[in-house]
Amino acid sequence: MSSPVVRQYRWDEIAPEKVTDMISRKIVTGEREMMAQIWLKKGAIVPMHDHVSEQLTYIFQGALRFTIGGEEFIVREGEVLHIPSSVPHQAEALDDVFELDVFSPIRQDWLDRTDDYFHKK
Repeated sequence: MSSPVVRQYRWDEIAPEKVTDMISRKIVTGEREMMAQIWLKKGAIVPMHDHVSEQLTYIFQGALRFTIGGEEFIVREGEVLHIPSSVPHQAEALDDVFELDVFSPIRQDWLDRTDDYFHKK
């Protein structure tokens, strides 16, 4: 049986992916979890969507307004929001935002670029 491989990443060596004109991200993934640095320009919208992955969102800079189950949550710098698996949610950047998302299991739709909810009207 082979030993698991330990890997070290440097965020500044990962090329950003342009998701939309208002949103970009960098992704690091393991076997069962992933994390992503996300940049959203003020006014950017992440449309309503859900996924099997449990999500933790930590805001480094700015503020996001999440709508979840008809309730609004404003998440600001230094705060963390936990979104359980399969709960529909959307977000709006109230400022320019820099945040870190952690997902388990990994978001395969992000890896294979099938996260088309960003482009639905």
